[in-house]
Parts: sequence; C-alpha cells; structure tokens
Amino acid sequence: MAISLKKGQKVDLTKTNPGLKNILIGLGWDTNKYDGGKDFDLDASVFLLNGTGKVNSDADFVFYGNLKHVSGAVEHLGDNLTGAGEGDDEQIKIDLSKVPDNVEKIDFTVTIYEAEERKQNFGQVENAFIRVVNEATGEELIRYDLGEDFSIETAVVIGELYRNKGEWKFNAIGSGFSGGLASLGKNYGVDV
Repeated sequence: MAISLKKGQKVDLTKTNPGLKNILIGLGWDTNKYDGGKDFDLDASVFLLNGTGKVNSDADFVFYGNLKHVSGAVEHLGDNLTGAGEGDDEQIKIDLSKVPDNVEKIDFTVTIYEAEERKQNFGQVENAFIRVVNEATGEELIRYDLGEDFSIETAVVIGELYRNKGEWKFNAIGSGFSGGLASLGKNYGVDV
C-alpha cells in the first residue's frame, strides 16, 4: 500500500525497498473553473541538481523538448497536451543506478504552457498529484496529492528525490512559482 504524504513530509524510498532500481513518476491533474476558450496544457519537467540546488548544465533539464537525460537515468515519456482522462497525465522513468554522482536531487515540476498569454494559473487546476511506482512490480510506493493551495502561480515544484547517506528519499514539496517555466528554470540555473 502506498504511503500518502502531506506537504513538507519526507519519506525513505530505497531503504524500505531494498534493490529498488527503476521507478516511474506519475503526475496528474484536472482543470476546473476555466472557460477561456483555449486549451489548458500542463507540462511536467525534471531538474537534476547538484548539492547547491542548481543544474550542472542545461542538459540536466528534462522536459518535452529534451525527453532523455544523457546519462539515461531520467526519461520523460512524452507531453500530454490536454490532460484528459484518468490516471497519470505525464510519466517519467528513473533508473536510480544511472543517476550521476554529481546529482544530489531530482526535482519534479509542473508548469502551464503559455500561462500568461492564455490567462491560466494553478488556481484553475485541481486533483493534482505525484506518485512513485516500483516499475518492476507496478506497486505504487508513494503518493502526494497537492490539494488546492494555489491561486496565481503558473509553476509548481511538486516533489523531489534526494540522496541521503547513500539512500534515496522523497520530499513532498508543493511550492508554487509565478513566472512559469522561465522563472523556474532561472531558479535552478537553466537558461530557458
């Protein structure tokens, strides 16, 4: 049974699941209160970060325009342009054994494509979640449902995997940003 997290909660991933190597990160959401006549396109992105919380290079930014990290450790399974349907809207595969030694954290974010032009924000998004699945067994290990904490934000850092004494842990972050992907990228040291 999956561990259900609240904002700010941290939980061990590999210590309680010995031998865990391949995980699937599923992200999902629905839109509400929106009748602006334009499509609502949310995008999952991944930032591979060093100990200072920054990328080592722009190649450490995995998103719809760069689906696979050079190490093979992170692979984005593609952009869902509408978010329609049940379950995961976008998925990311992680091979923990291939994560480069200079990567201390892997942050998972969701941004709204062309949010300002389309006058969209996370106040119009509901049922957002991130889940961590053991790819070998299909078992959901961790789930974090964001709740309705947002209003004007156009980007959200949902959660992160991080190294701690040789083990991987998960942190439920749920932190909003204004300024969309450009602002988020700048925060992580990426030239978006």
